[in-house]
Amino acid sequence: MRYRILTIATLAAAGLPLPALAHPHIFAEARLEVVAGNDGNLAELRNVWRFDEVFSSSVLLDFDKNTDLKLDEKELAELGEVMRTSLADFHYFTTITLNGAVVGVQKPDAIHVSIDDSNQLLVIFAVKPEKPVPLKGKLTFGIYDPSMYTAIDFPTDGDLVAQGAGFSKCQHKVVRPDPDEVIAQNSSTLTDAFFNDPTGTDMTKLFATRLEVTC
Repeated sequence: MRYRILTIATLAAAGLPLPALAHPHIFAEARLEVVAGNDGNLAELRNVWRFDEVFSSSVLLDFDKNTDLKLDEKELAELGEVMRTSLADFHYFTTITLNGAVVGVQKPDAIHVSIDDSNQLLVIFAVKPEKPVPLKGKLTFGIYDPSMYTAIDFPTDGDLVAQGAGFSKCQHKVVRPDPDEVIAQNSSTLTDAFFNDPTGTDMTKLFATRLEVTC
């Protein structure tokens, strides 16, 4: 199948078998900028993802139509559009909560894709919440793959930031859950089915790095 290894989401969306997803197969380093609007609401989440060399090489093989061993602007645009469509089913790996309630995200206008100097796939896009999110109470923001097929890592706490005057009076911190503590605290609900379910579950977010903001 043509898009057999396009993205984590594309693998699943394309109907490919994904057995034994207890550990990731694709790795990406990320940066997340949470931007406040001038109206006192959340404006958007800006994402930058840099994928590992193996996955990046695989994407090159899949989308290099003219076999010149590089991706031109048209091929990169096609890749971005396929990702924009496929990742919709996974909410673009984005989780927003307001006082514990999950808020969905809109489809981005575009996903921009390039290959950096180290031949790694660089993906840049922004998503907006599907409804107004006032900057009041407790908000959390996270980027993770619920199927566990991709490991999305934030190398430093400085890679998750809150920007804009609307956050000036808010407290924020980066939370990096300890897997052993998560398992110990949720031993009654984290069953074998959780670790072997290829569709993922909402429990995956317990392990995900997140930005917590209290306003």
